[in-house]
Amino acid sequence: MAKGYWVSAYRTISDPEKLAAYNKLAPAAVKAGGGRVLARDGRVVAHDAGIAGRTILIEFDSFEQAVAAHASAPYQEALAALADGVERDFRIIEGLD
Repeated sequence: MAKGYWVSAYRTISDPEKLAAYNKLAPAAVKAGGGRVLARDGRVVAHDAGIAGRTILIEFDSFEQAVAAHASAPYQEALAALADGVERDFRIIEGLD
């Protein structure tokens, strides 16, 4: 079964307090959903139209698990805390078998 991944690239952080509130809630929600953080806030080299900002990669055992974790009540609570505090490109992608 192919794994699922959350890929999140932050374009701007307009409200650090909202991001801090999200950061208090999101890790527990991700863990409860079966996610494992593979990369966060490390060095980034951007090409083409990319932005060398905060980038996060989270792995799940399946694509379906990744989608369900995003829809979960705990993660939705984290998103509500984040609200409009950032602009980010967030994707859920299916890995290769």
